[in-house]
Amino acid sequence: MTDIAIPVREFKMPDVGEGLTEAEILKWYVAPGDTVTDGQVVCEVETAKAAVELPIPFDGVVRELRFPEGTTVDVGQVIITVGAPGSEQEPAAVPQQIEQPAEQDAAQEAGQDSGQEAQPAARQPVLVGYGVSEASTKRRARKSAAPEPEAAPEGTYYAPPAAAAPVAATPPAAVPVAAPVNGHTVSRPLAKPPVRKLAKDLGIDLTTVTPSGPDGIITREDVHAAVAPAAQEPAPAAAPEQAAVAAPAPSVPSDARETRIPVKGVRKATAQAMVGSAFTAPHVTEFVTVDVTRTMKLVAELKTDKAFEGLRANPLLLIAKALLVAIKRNPEVNSAWDEDNQEIVQKHYVNLGIAAATPRGLLVPNIKDAHAKTLPELAGALGELVATAREGKTSPAAMQGGTVTITNVGVFGVDTGTPILNPGESAILAVGAIKLQPWVHKGKVKPRQVTTLALSFDHRLVDGELGSKVLADVAAILEQPKRLITWA
Repeated sequence: MTDIAIPVREFKMPDVGEGLTEAEILKWYVAPGDTVTDGQVVCEVETAKAAVELPIPFDGVVRELRFPEGTTVDVGQVIITVGAPGSEQEPAAVPQQIEQPAEQDAAQEAGQDSGQEAQPAARQPVLVGYGVSEASTKRRARKSAAPEPEAAPEGTYYAPPAAAAPVAATPPAAVPVAAPVNGHTVSRPLAKPPVRKLAKDLGIDLTTVTPSGPDGIITREDVHAAVAPAAQEPAPAAAPEQAAVAAPAPSVPSDARETRIPVKGVRKATAQAMVGSAFTAPHVTEFVTVDVTRTMKLVAELKTDKAFEGLRANPLLLIAKALLVAIKRNPEVNSAWDEDNQEIVQKHYVNLGIAAATPRGLLVPNIKDAHAKTLPELAGALGELVATAREGKTSPAAMQGGTVTITNVGVFGVDTGTPILNPGESAILAVGAIKLQPWVHKGKVKPRQVTTLALSFDHRLVDGELGSKVLADVAAILEQPKRLITWA
């Protein structure tokens, strides 16, 4: 019996965050005994960047969940084991084997193999007591009705060797994940689980994607290329309540003097990134207070414009557009520092980050190629980005490659602040609360809509003159929105 290979496939924690080393299991969507199919989401995990749903890359029956919810698991560790497809139906096909007593193993060794009559016609039976001649070499991918016995010890999850015989076509499914499986009309495209997840989020059918990786493997770039005309990342359909799972409120007595909250996942990554940024990039922050009354009137007009039907027009939209125009007028600000080569890398595209407070902590997803979007397109991308972030379903890809960021502290009633740069970016604009204040307008003191802007920038990349020009341009546009036309 020890020479029979157990037909179990292992699903390991993938690197879902581009180089991250661990992830916390938030929720299991399957249990031992459940049947799973290729691409089915089996669990939700939280990395240092976002919550991600993991699809399993093969068919089968769940045998074991290795870790409970709330456990932090290293990338590469096995988190779930799955038996061969169809094994849960095997008892119906070979009922006489299910009725065998626990001593069947001994009976088989004595030459009493009771399962011979259930063998498929394609196999040739040999002498009673010796089983099928090919079984010893082709019985890797089959297990018996695993979850039937209640609280059975690990060894009882597998049937005696004869139970593996009815599935002659199963062994090919135990070879690499991308290999064709008998019964399927076409072979499954080759792609790693994170790439499959990305394709699922973007609504891309992998069978239509042209692979460019080695051995025909589909890469992230291939998926993005397939969705180039509409590069938006929709949020996975999931209940917002799940966002609270990641950071459950600790149960403590009402008279407790202290509460300790473990720092992990997004909050841990954010803390480390902010410390690294604060002590690596020399920060400079400049401030300007500006009358945005005309901008607020334009926002009200856009809300009734047919071009914005179904879209959300708000002050943040025009502030974002103003920053994009200011960057166009001062392109040197859109740069990055290459420490290894001691070079400044000027970028000719703007991936505009929007800081969003979520139940899991601060997330900074970005709008890809925001500089090329019209105002309605920018409004749609901004609305989708914020909604996805608040649901805690922002993908890791959406938070990479940012160039500049906007953080709107005004929604909390704060006048302004000194924001810390997002790592790898050159500047971040903080927007304070917009409120009525006494303001000198046309020689008279009148109540006007006023806000304070704060621009922090990396002084290695942006000197005081350049930073001042960018901030002044943003303020000038918000004071006179018609400059969106004359300066664009």
